[in-house]
Amino acid sequence: MTKQTNEAGARRRLLRTLGAAGAAAATLPIAGATRAAARESREEARKARYQANSAHVQAFYRTNRYER
Repeated sequence: MTKQTNEAGARRRLLRTLGAAGAAAATLPIAGATRAAARESREEARKARYQANSAHVQAFYRTNRYER
């Protein structure tokens, strides 16, 4: 083998390794998100979350001057 083909092969192996490591690193946050979502029960997921009389909603209407 010549030195040029040996360097090209080493470069390809490096790029292949970096690509595989990047793909593996990209899947880690996805796996963590599914575990966190499983903590919420079905009843908690279906409950109403919007409260019109809460302080932050009232402040939003007051600062944007929306008529109620």
